[in-house]
Amino acid sequence: MIDDARVALRRLRQREPADLLRDGARLVGLGATWVGQLWRRSLQLRVVTSTLALSLTVLLLLGFVLTSQIANQLIQAKLAAGEEETARVKQNVEIALSRAEPRNDGVEATLRSVKSSLVSQGLDSGTSTARSGNYDPVLIVPHGAGRPPTVIGAESEVPQSLQTFVRSGQTAYQHASVTDSTGRYGKVLVIGTPVQSAVQGLELYLVFPLTQEEDTLRLMQRTLLTGAAVLLVLLAAVSMLVARQVVLPVRSAARIAVRFAEGRLKERMPVRGEDDIARLAMSFNDMAESLSKQINQLEEFGNLQRQFTSDVSHELRTPLTTVRMAADMIADSADELDPGLRRTTELMVTELDRFETLLAELLEISRHDAGVAELHAEQIDVAVPIASAVSTVRHIAEETGTELIVDLPDDPVVLEADTRRVERVLRNLLANAIDHSEGKPVILTMRADDDAVAVTVRDYGVGLRPGEEKLVFNRFWRSDPSRVRRSGGTGLGLAISIEDARLHNGRLEAWGDPGHGSCFRLTLPRKRGHKVLVSPLPLKPTFRGAARAAAAREEGDSDADA
Repeated sequence: MIDDARVALRRLRQREPADLLRDGARLVGLGATWVGQLWRRSLQLRVVTSTLALSLTVLLLLGFVLTSQIANQLIQAKLAAGEEETARVKQNVEIALSRAEPRNDGVEATLRSVKSSLVSQGLDSGTSTARSGNYDPVLIVPHGAGRPPTVIGAESEVPQSLQTFVRSGQTAYQHASVTDSTGRYGKVLVIGTPVQSAVQGLELYLVFPLTQEEDTLRLMQRTLLTGAAVLLVLLAAVSMLVARQVVLPVRSAARIAVRFAEGRLKERMPVRGEDDIARLAMSFNDMAESLSKQINQLEEFGNLQRQFTSDVSHELRTPLTTVRMAADMIADSADELDPGLRRTTELMVTELDRFETLLAELLEISRHDAGVAELHAEQIDVAVPIASAVSTVRHIAEETGTELIVDLPDDPVVLEADTRRVERVLRNLLANAIDHSEGKPVILTMRADDDAVAVTVRDYGVGLRPGEEKLVFNRFWRSDPSRVRRSGGTGLGLAISIEDARLHNGRLEAWGDPGHGSCFRLTLPRKRGHKVLVSPLPLKPTFRGAARAAAAREEGDSDADA
């Protein structure tokens, strides 16, 4: 994945601008895929990421609450100090105006004098001004009859809504954002109150800048961010250490389990301490010890069983040969015997043939179990083992009145396989289909592609119940024990067939539906050692395939009938 990303980066530098978008999208896709794989495979990464995400959420909520609380407290403190300072300044204005006794044409000059005295008093003020901070006084005298109001100070800093409240005789405050004479934008607290004096309708406004409070709040936010970053780094380190203490034993258990599954039955987990991980290791070791003993017992039992089957099969060959010779001699003189003895002789010869077949199949099963079965592969035309298998079971089909339909491609299909084993698999499939077809046609179809060859044997008999498509390959398994095997099978044919298919790196699969028949599919690679990925033929018959088979049966196509 990393190499692919590097290749994409090199292409981003070399390609034309028109191709950069596509290569960039591919690089992003590779990165997302790599991150996704890392996320799915790393428990430690998920634990650390989850811890950091939850911690960040908690820190954000805590920072938001703290910021809100501190900002509210700063504003409340500023408001309390401002209201106290406003009351003091109002009193001073009333005293100053009572001494000045202004005339109507000298109101503006009087107010300017009062404002100057307020500024000088503010510089020499005591505790109240120190707590409220600097302020900018604004004096406004509204005039009626279309005359403009008299304003001493920056009227733009006083909101109109606040002036409305003050003119109604109330003391009010409002937060606002203003731009001062230097062009600097900032937040202010404006407190207004009416003044009782000789100047009718006089309004006093004190504009308190909130610069100091904003600086304090920004300092607190920077402190919280720095603390949160440091805390996140520490939490990441702590969570990595904690997750590592849990992940390392789990990874060790996974590696040991993989080695145990590969057959190294002596692998065990180290036990350290008495905690939960230690108890897990002890439980794992107990389980591994129990499984090891059972596997050894099963291997010994399997070896004994295979050895017993092989020994019995070999030992029975000598007496069977003797009995065969005697039976052949009796069969040669069967014409001189009475009808009862002649029938007995025929039954004895038939059962001896079946007994010989059973011994041969037991020996073949023993070779597969022991892993000594040999594959004599060569370049063959698949039509050859198909023709041989069909000719072998034709007499059984004729006895039961079963029609055999062979559907082969026009061109020869060559693959590298063992002719004897392929012919045996097909013979077993055809004989099994004839036994269960109930006299209905049996269709053999062969198709191939560049990688594999597939042969299906389809019948329209009793079919298979759900789940029996796996059991049908078990040794000596029979769907209906009362059903008579017309082919004289021993119950080992399909078990040997699936082993022969596996020996070719192929597959043998079954499908069935009660009342609609069954289908067996053999898929083999065209080259020895290759694996089968996709079969050229479907396992479950399609409607089109069934219709084609029905048409072939109705027309009695002589080319398809082998």
